[in-house]
Amino acid sequence: MTHLHDLTIKKFHEGLLKKEFSAFDITKEFFDYIESKDKEIGAYLNLAKDQALKQAELADIAVAKNEPVSPLAGVPMAIKDNILIEGLPATAASKILENYTAAYDAAVIAKLKSAGAVFLGKTNLDEFAMGSSTENSAFKKTRNPRDLERVPGGSSGGSAAAVAANMAVASLGSDTGGSIRQPASFCGVVGLKPTYGAVSRHGLMAMASSLDQIGPFTKTVEDAAILFRAIAGQDRHDATSAAPPAGKYGEELLSPKLEDIQKMTVGVPSEYFIEGLSPEVSRAVDDAMNALKSLKIQFKPISLPHTKYALSCYYIIMPAEVSANLARFDGIRYSEIGGRKKAKNLLDLYKKTRSQGFGAEVKRRIILGTFVLSSGYYDAYYSKAQKVRRLIKQDFDSAFKEVDVILTPVAPTPPFKFGEKIDDPLAMYLSDIFTIPVNLAGLPAISIPARKEGLPVGFQLIGKPWRESDILGIGQYYEKIFNF
Repeated sequence: MTHLHDLTIKKFHEGLLKKEFSAFDITKEFFDYIESKDKEIGAYLNLAKDQALKQAELADIAVAKNEPVSPLAGVPMAIKDNILIEGLPATAASKILENYTAAYDAAVIAKLKSAGAVFLGKTNLDEFAMGSSTENSAFKKTRNPRDLERVPGGSSGGSAAAVAANMAVASLGSDTGGSIRQPASFCGVVGLKPTYGAVSRHGLMAMASSLDQIGPFTKTVEDAAILFRAIAGQDRHDATSAAPPAGKYGEELLSPKLEDIQKMTVGVPSEYFIEGLSPEVSRAVDDAMNALKSLKIQFKPISLPHTKYALSCYYIIMPAEVSANLARFDGIRYSEIGGRKKAKNLLDLYKKTRSQGFGAEVKRRIILGTFVLSSGYYDAYYSKAQKVRRLIKQDFDSAFKEVDVILTPVAPTPPFKFGEKIDDPLAMYLSDIFTIPVNLAGLPAISIPARKEGLPVGFQLIGKPWRESDILGIGQYYEKIFNF
């Protein structure tokens, strides 16, 4: 008997090929489980049962005919509700898109459909991916499966919780300043943020276009490698996407060699182990480092001196891009909020729609972004922040001349309780202090569970551009040897 909590992408694929179960039956079992379990978790905003069962049937037919099938064929997945799936709602957890249905598939969805994946439904998030706790959703609160009194992290809290609660084998999220890695750490699952441009953003609702990346949540690092390989690649619809220098991601993602791992040097930046880091996190990350040292991996102290400016830099650049990207939501193309008939003129329509449709955090970031881009302030804030961003990237470039991978905490604390930080935006923003520099520099990074017991804590591995294989390789050996 296969239980949902035992399923990984790899185990599902092996069981499907051996005909131990059918994709249809497992998908149906997932929906039955979601119906009972999600009442307490709140990971899903909407389900796609009819479409999912049809997708599962296609996978079963291919297996029955002994046709070659992808490792993702029939795999039940959850998708963050800012990634478009044709014919399904796409709300970004915002009232302004409450009645919107996607007209086309995002590039990653088209790839997964061709691989035969099954989409169970769309998951909850902080509105338009703006938040670190999933408390900013316009529709519901998502709870952490490991402790229902605590947040699952954000903004991809629903996607992380769905995997952690065994309501999906894997899921997709988006990461602008840590929105995959931080909820992965809080929920005790694996979360990968790829190199900027490695995965197409076509069909992802843009928050901050120079920072956003789509990536996977999985139960194992090996699964993250399988899913990442399936969604990666250059896309003609996304001018910022690119192919890796080798042309494509190969078998090295899935079959790392221990001798290659042991040749690596891991850098440990002093700036990430600072006052304010929770003792629980510090101990868990130390344990992870000691575990990796037993693999005979070398460690080296490094410095990333401009890290202290990353948070300030991010909260100038990100809102500026938010201000531009969310200008399209005007009450004409996507929403009827505010009522066109009641509006006296176009400006009145904009005011009614955007004041009623956007939540407090979204409004805060739009206002801040509009301010830093305004005449007289552009050079003082936005232009200066872009220069600091370059210095942050140069820090990483210099460090990567000495080391292959960088190890840090993911978040300064374990998951916090509901209401603990929602009324203090600055305290909430600080929960992303260790993840934001990666987005500013466009680097790949992964959150891996550092321990099994107690509240979840993850450690972060940061790689060189296009070297997802390095961080995935170390992570896979960490799992193999220490049974995580």
